[in-house]
Parts: sequence; C-alpha cells; structure tokens
Amino acid sequence: MKHISFFIFFLCLFLVLPVQGQKERKYVFKDSLDHKLDFSDFLLNPKGFIPFAQPVTEPALGNIGIMGGPVFIHPNKHPVKEYTPPNITTILGGYSANKSWAVGVYHLGYNTKHKFKYSFATGYGSVNMDYYREVLNQGEKDFEFNFKSIPVDLTFMKQIGDSKLYLGVEYDYMHSEITPNFDFEHLPDFVNEKDISSTLSSPGLIVEYDSRDSMFTPDKGTFFNATYHINEQWTGSDYNFQDLRIEALQFLQFTHNWVSGFRLQLEFQSDNAPFYLEPAVELRGVPKSRYQGKSTYLVETEQRYDITMRWSAVAFAGMAKAVREKENFDAARLVYNYGSGFRYLIARKFKLRVGLDFAWSNNDFGYYIVFGSSWNQRN
Repeated sequence: MKHISFFIFFLCLFLVLPVQGQKERKYVFKDSLDHKLDFSDFLLNPKGFIPFAQPVTEPALGNIGIMGGPVFIHPNKHPVKEYTPPNITTILGGYSANKSWAVGVYHLGYNTKHKFKYSFATGYGSVNMDYYREVLNQGEKDFEFNFKSIPVDLTFMKQIGDSKLYLGVEYDYMHSEITPNFDFEHLPDFVNEKDISSTLSSPGLIVEYDSRDSMFTPDKGTFFNATYHINEQWTGSDYNFQDLRIEALQFLQFTHNWVSGFRLQLEFQSDNAPFYLEPAVELRGVPKSRYQGKSTYLVETEQRYDITMRWSAVAFAGMAKAVREKENFDAARLVYNYGSGFRYLIARKFKLRVGLDFAWSNNDFGYYIVFGSSWNQRN
C-alpha cells in the first residue's frame, strides 16, 4: 500500500504521445534536462495532471486505507517577474480500514493581474474517528464516533500593492450528524447533547505573508498566516466561540543542497466549542485529536539534504503542548516527534517533491507519503 503512489508514477513512464509523425514518439514523463522521471511537461499540457494516491496511515482512522485522485497543476496565465504560484484543482476520494470514507473537490486560484487569490473546497463523508480522554481510575481511553458531515470552505485574499502581504476573508460551514460507536448509558462528559446534530457557520479574517520560492517544496522564503474565526448565533452557528490560529514557516538554504525548515504553530480557542474542533497537536507520528486542549503550542524543524538533483534525504523533529481548560502550561504533557524520510523531485519546473516519511512520537508510530511539503496544511 505504501508504495502505490510510486507505482503509479513509474507506470506513467510507459505512456506515450504522438508527435509530427506516426512513427515518432516521445516519453512525456521524462525531463529534457536529465531524462529522469518528471511530470513538468505533462502538467504544462492543458489536460495534464498528477495521479495522486496516498495510503491513510492515521491511527485514529484504523491505521490503513487509501485516498487519491487527479491533481491538476496549471501555470498562471499572467506570470510576474517573481515566483508565480500555479492554479490547483483536485478531486479526491478515500476509504480506510475502520470503514470511513469521504469525497471532495478543491480549487486554489491566483489572479496575478488583479492581485488576488481564492480557494473553494467542499465534500461529504462518513468518518469514524477516535478521540482520547483521561478517565478516572482508567487512564487514557479512546472513544470512537461516526461523523456524517458536509463541510464548505471559501477564502478570498487581496494582495497589498506589490508586497508579499495579503489580507482576506474566509467562511467555513459544516453540518454534522454524530453517532457514538460505543455502548453508553450517558454521553461522556466532554460531549454535549447538541454536538450530536449541529451546524457550524464561521466567518473569519486572514492576514498572510508569503515569500517562498515554491508553494510545494520551498528552498527559501517565509510563510506567515493568522486566521481568526467567530461562531455566534448571528452567523448561523449553533455554537458561540472564537478561534485564532497562527502559523509561521521559515526556509533557509545554507548551501545549494542543504535546506533548513522551521515551523511555529499556535492556536487559541474560547469556551463552548464542540469537542471535535478543540485545537489538537499536529505532528507526524501523533494520532490526530489524541492531544487536545483550549490552546496548542508547537515547534518543529525539518532538514533536507539533496543527494542528487532528484533524490533527497530528510530528517525532522518537533515538540508541542496542548493545554486544557484550567491547566497551566507547565503542567501540560510534552508531546514530541522525530523521524526521517526521502524525497524525489517529480516536477522540476514546479519545484514539486514527493516522498515517504517515517515518524515516531511519545507512544505512536506513523508513515506518510508526502506531496510537496508536509507542512502544507492550508497552502
């Protein structure tokens, strides 16, 4: 399962397109520079795409599964002198061992002529997720819930002059029907009755700065994003809470083949949010939603060494804390991760690398196929 992405990539080596005459053919998945496997020229074709497939290795989703679909990456029609991000469209579907499934569509567009960018995402799924809580006299216990949800995300950001700064708005909507997948006489104390069937309607404000030389696998540059969301009755939400999420990435290229990445992520949330939206530690090797709190603090570094133009080795490590309500920072549990992996430059003209990571944390292990940067949660 974990090799399926690379099987698809190498399978494409056998695809050919006719040129000039019937007898003349060329491989469109080879780079003209070094004649290695590369999707750049295929993506530059109006109908070109990367067939993306990735195993689902998330412990909270049953440890194994598969997700994938076509990823269309097209150059911007109005490039500027600096790096110009491409437009991305993808249709994805997935299924995991614990009978979770989901389908969705995502589009990210850049209009450099009028200096704005936008995105749209929606889907539907039936997802079985584990959530972890400390239970008196039982220690840590997991509770599995089934979520049938329809999420929608809309963003619009305007560039400020010729700078790398963007200001914008975002709107998130999600209706969820939740069913506990365990025997109970009373709902656990961290679950409210209205969580079982609820609607979130959340407008937000965004401040973003992006000077990276690639939106996929940067060698240098800075990325900063601060997003503030509000849920209130007047927004159409069943909840009343606010959320502030801050993320900063810094990439430094010390030599032509050594890139250092640094990540800082903070999130703060007021009371009365549903349990499944509480801030959680997001590190490779850590099950999603295992460590939740009213605030999270995270730092991580990733070092990439390019052995050749195509192949790279990576090593990473991080630590984080999720601070619960009425708990001070020092008392919160320290969560850590570390691991290594490799990358292959699959589309040189887009600076897009793919690869495989192996990660360990306090009590868990995970492996991940990486498309671009492992830190590309929202961008």
